[in-house]
Amino acid sequence: MEIHDHIVLWNHAYCKIIDIRHVIIRPNESLYPYPVPASIFLMSVRGSAQLKLDGIEHNVRHFKIFHTGKGAVLDICAGQEGFEYYVIYYKANIPLPAGQEIMTLMDRVRPFHIQYGFMPAFPVALYGYLTEMYKDWEKTDPISRLRVKALLHQFVYELMNQMQLQGIRSDKRDLAAQIISIINHRYAEPITLESLSESLNYSVPHLSSYFKSRTGLSPIDYLIKIRMDKAAELLLETDATLKEIAAGVGYQDPYYLGRLFKKHNGLSPSHYRTEHSAKRRLEDNPSISMRSSIVSRKPLRYTDVGDNHYQSDGEEVPTMFNEAKPPMAVALLLSFMLLLSACGAAGNAAESTHTPVETEPVSSEQQTKIISTIAGDIEVPTHPKRVVAGEYLGSLIALGVIPVGTSNHHIQNPYFNDALKGVEDIGDGNGNIEKILEMEPDLIIMDDTYAEMNEQLPKIAPTVIVPFASLKTVHDELTYFGKLLGKEQEAEIWLADYDRRIAEAKVKVLKAIPADSTFSVMELMEKNISAVGSNYGKGGQAVYGGFGFKPPAEVDLEMKDPGWASISAETLPKYAGDYIILTTDSHTMEDLKADPIWNSLDAVKNDRVYIWGPERSWYWDPIAILTQTEELAEWLTGLK
Repeated sequence: MEIHDHIVLWNHAYCKIIDIRHVIIRPNESLYPYPVPASIFLMSVRGSAQLKLDGIEHNVRHFKIFHTGKGAVLDICAGQEGFEYYVIYYKANIPLPAGQEIMTLMDRVRPFHIQYGFMPAFPVALYGYLTEMYKDWEKTDPISRLRVKALLHQFVYELMNQMQLQGIRSDKRDLAAQIISIINHRYAEPITLESLSESLNYSVPHLSSYFKSRTGLSPIDYLIKIRMDKAAELLLETDATLKEIAAGVGYQDPYYLGRLFKKHNGLSPSHYRTEHSAKRRLEDNPSISMRSSIVSRKPLRYTDVGDNHYQSDGEEVPTMFNEAKPPMAVALLLSFMLLLSACGAAGNAAESTHTPVETEPVSSEQQTKIISTIAGDIEVPTHPKRVVAGEYLGSLIALGVIPVGTSNHHIQNPYFNDALKGVEDIGDGNGNIEKILEMEPDLIIMDDTYAEMNEQLPKIAPTVIVPFASLKTVHDELTYFGKLLGKEQEAEIWLADYDRRIAEAKVKVLKAIPADSTFSVMELMEKNISAVGSNYGKGGQAVYGGFGFKPPAEVDLEMKDPGWASISAETLPKYAGDYIILTTDSHTMEDLKADPIWNSLDAVKNDRVYIWGPERSWYWDPIAILTQTEELAEWLTGLK
């Protein structure tokens, strides 16, 4: 995070204050998670809490300041001494006319949306500005509101000055996790791609493309899936009518819900309820029900209810069915009970962003080992036999570990070919909890995209959560999983072969293509165009990492941070390099040559465009990266 850029942009900003609040939460109570309706500054002033922003956890004590943008999900659970904080809700933009340099900087830095946490060395001055702002905000008269604006600028000045002196590192949030969080909390509201795009400040094509590459579903398909799951829960858990259920999950027309439900579940809502009624009655028997052990903690209220929430503004899910719990078949519940008794306390989930460290020596007779991670120690099998993996399939297959179950979009991965024959489909996204339970895994591996699901998984089997994009390179990923799975030697052998093949591909390419050639990695879906950097698949790892080429100089920095750009056809020449790697599901080379703007590009005129579909370009696991690198090398050497 470059503080100088933020200071420059705040100097050009027009800022409107939406609200200022002083919130006090009683000991051990919780603020119901909700997407914030505007950009916020939040400063803790007393007590302690576990604060989450889009699933990123922060242990907060005393003075600390957080910033995030509209749409981020805020979740606070107070500690034993309670928790007190101030929050400023605001909207800011750069008013026109503004120079192109400022607008380019704004697009790159996005200072009013970025998320960060900061521990000020001199918090008293900041606290003073906040308390004065809050007092004047309560008065509502024009002169007081004018003073609030002046105090906000003084607050931002003091904050930026301290950040500049101390230095700060921003937290990078995964876009897919943000979308999932919004949908899970607001599924009953009207949600469109356009509203998601506006909330998250990403273009519609990039948002949709990225989400599908991470989950195998479009955002709208995921929304429908969540609504159908919630409808199924309500059918089994309540006696609500179809009209009531439709309203509770976001549909005005109960007949439309009925058609969708039958399409997704194979049964009409009434038949579904009838068929599962016996199971529902058994699940309601407290002597066998395990539901309370697999759901998230219940939301608790503010202490200052009238002053400290946005319920009347529609920011929380407006339905009386918030507390519905997921049903589970009796057989699965009994299996779950047996698994729990067998696993004991061995199933604590942990996040890891580095190679796991064994805290106890492991002998050949030992069946488990303790893995130390930044979130604590967990006990995992020394040589797991039944692995369920929602992510990281490329590394597992490379190490010779074939899971018993994985997500649907991994089974469809063309780079895995026959490696996953016989592997069970656990469902979309990171899978379905009931399907995973049926498989009786001895180890579960997931990323941190589906936070609520990951809270349940450790009750089934030891669960390792590896935060998305925390393993930055192929070497990092293979080394990590080699250590975790007891496959260190296999990891070394595979990586040596990987390095050799990548080096051979690079030598071949540089014999055919000048090293100073510029490359653009792009995506064209209908009329929407995006350029991407080295971390979003689509050939970026091969072109920029494997071969060492660069994008055009004027967009090189933009391709590093934020790593992508949504572009118009008119600005296409700026982003077009000597060679273009293009993902599209709707255009051929003939289509590009028939378009006057595309055909004006040297790469198109000279047939230096490689076109492939998303079914091949969207994957960026180690096996996909290696295969894509060799595939692109063959194309480039054939152009000589």
